[in-house]
Amino acid sequence: MYNRELITFIIVADQGSFLKAAQELYTTPASVMNQMNKLEGIIGAKLFERTNQGTHLTAAGRSIYQDAKQMMEFADEAIKKARHLAASEQNVIRIGTSIMRPCKRLINLWSEIDDGSLPFQIHIVPFDDDPVGLDSALSALGKQIDCFVGPCDSIEWRQQHSILLLDKLPCRIAVPRKHPLAKKKSLCWSDLDAETFMIVKRGESTVLDQMRDDILEKHPQIRIVDAPNFYDTFVFNECEQMNYLMETLDIWADVHPSLVTRPMEWDYEIPYGIIYAKKPSDAVKKFIGIIQQRGT
Repeated sequence: MYNRELITFIIVADQGSFLKAAQELYTTPASVMNQMNKLEGIIGAKLFERTNQGTHLTAAGRSIYQDAKQMMEFADEAIKKARHLAASEQNVIRIGTSIMRPCKRLINLWSEIDDGSLPFQIHIVPFDDDPVGLDSALSALGKQIDCFVGPCDSIEWRQQHSILLLDKLPCRIAVPRKHPLAKKKSLCWSDLDAETFMIVKRGESTVLDQMRDDILEKHPQIRIVDAPNFYDTFVFNECEQMNYLMETLDIWADVHPSLVTRPMEWDYEIPYGIIYAKKPSDAVKKFIGIIQQRGT
């Protein structure tokens, strides 16, 4: 971006010697002198006084030196500004993450898709799983958060937000470690006889509503307890403390150290995917589109 002769001129002026300038530039004194002669010819003024003790700037040289330094500073700032603008042109995708809705699977999926050439930057935004935190995360979609991943069978979510399905996760059962059923590798309906079973309250999930209806109709000996809200660590704590069984997913197997996750003989599956705003930004549209085309 800088004129070659002007850079050499600055170095000669700073060093006070053609020889020292040549050493700094890894060239010959003759080359330096030729450049300065050329620059003086272009400007039409003598810039240096050459003596046996070195070189000294003339009045014209001092004027050019001061202006050239300012020009180079302006050029440096221009380069920084251009680089900043170039960086800002990249699409920043803000992915929410929490204990119950970790972003790891989406990050791994994106890593398989992007070889580093796609114009996206990923920012991770943490949020809480309690009712207030989850509501805040949902309200922030398209504002402070672009998307997050997790179970997405919520009737309300499907109405208010966009969802890209990635998978269907088989429903499991969480069992307190002190419970006799924790010793079993898998469970069947008869194991649940006379047990208390915690499940998300009615109206939150079509799949879990069907599970509830099947239990009430075909397995009335199982006592159902409503989870107070969508699952968070509080619900897992209550399950362990009350010695309840609870519907769960494999992705939550490590949420609570005193609960074990066991497969069950049923066929219920929960949709799992990316939740994002109903009217996403162009960057999010591109991001989701790429995943939809290449990652699912």
